[in-house]
This record gives sequence, structure tokens and C-alpha cells, in this order.
Amino acid sequence: MIRIRDLVMRLPSGGRSLTILDGITLDVSAGEVCAITGPSGSGKSTLLGLIAGLDRPSAGSIAVAGVEITGLDEDALAKFRRATVGYVFQSYHLIPTMTAVENAAVPLEIAGEPDALERARALLGDVGLADRAHHYPVQLSGGEQQRVALARAVALGPGLLLADEPTGNLDSATGAQIIELLLALNRRHGSTLVLVTHDEALAGRADRVVKLHDGRIANGAA
Repeated sequence: MIRIRDLVMRLPSGGRSLTILDGITLDVSAGEVCAITGPSGSGKSTLLGLIAGLDRPSAGSIAVAGVEITGLDEDALAKFRRATVGYVFQSYHLIPTMTAVENAAVPLEIAGEPDALERARALLGDVGLADRAHHYPVQLSGGEQQRVALARAVALGPGLLLADEPTGNLDSATGAQIIELLLALNRRHGSTLVLVTHDEALAGRADRVVKLHDGRIANGAA
């Protein structure tokens, strides 16, 4: 599903170049649940963003579902993301002026899907929020907002689900509920799941753990 070769990411910093990722080579099989762990600043979120095509690497290649995304222009990347990738952010990234059901419907409406709101209501039911569909993000708890974000991420049935610290802003009990829901949704949709986490309980549920340290894979998990 994912094939990464010799990936390098450098960013300018104070008049010099700062290396964030340094020679990452990694394969993730279709249907696999892969957790990326490591200390803060090790490059975890940067790697996830590159896999999603949200950023471009300084060197190296990334292929997702057979598509070499590092060679795509912005329009092609946007089309690729809509068709292939669902992304769950730590800070939810819900639109504050939209209700829960409207937030969940966003990718469906962008894709021109018929009955987007009805399908979004069904998705909210899948994550246990049928009775909160018309509440705005400010009226929802952190766990409820993350549930909406999960519903939105799987709305188009993506082949690849990416999650960046999905339990990072939640207490342990709510985080445990989100872990179960995330894994259940992933199984239901038969997708590949790559998640960045500091949560040992979440990492322990993955098929494989890839540890990063100083921008390199530290445990030989290529």
C-alpha cells in the first residue's frame, strides 16, 4: 500500500538547513495497522504529512496504492487525497460554523456524492453521535469532536487512513474509546491504517510499531 524510499525532509531554520527526516525507507502492506512512535521532534507528524501528500519531500520517493505521489502536481495531489486518503488530526480541525452532520458531510459534498447529509447522518450513527448531529463543535466534548472527525475521515471509504495523535487531546478513558472506534472503523472499511502516537496502549494494538529517532527509523522496521 505504501512504499517509501530514501525519504529526506529538510527545512530552512535560522539561515541553515534543518534535517527533519533523513533517509527513511519503509513499506506498509495493504490492510496493515502501523503505529509510528518516537520522541517529540523525531519527525513523526512530518512523515505522516508527506504520506498524505500535504507536503513535498526534499528528496526520495513515496508511492501510495501504486501512485508515485512525489511526482504529482497540486491538482493531481488533491484528487489523489480525495480518492485514497482519510486524515484524522489531533486537534480535530472541524469547521466551527458547521454542525456535526455538516462537518461529516464535507468530503461527500466535495466529491459530489448524492444525499451527502443523509450519508453523513448514518456515519454519525456509526460513531455513536446520532443524537448530536445538529450540535456545533463548541457544544461537543473533545471525544465527541474526535468522533465527528473520524466519521468525516472515513466518509468516502478511503483505502488509507492516517491519524496524527488521535488520542493526544483526550483523557485516558475517552482516548480508549477512540482507540476502539478507530480500529473498528478501520476493520469495517478494510483500509490500511498508519497512526502517529505517544499512546503506548494505542501503539500496542497495531500490527507493527515503527520507532523514529532524530529523523531515522530506530528499530529496523523497514
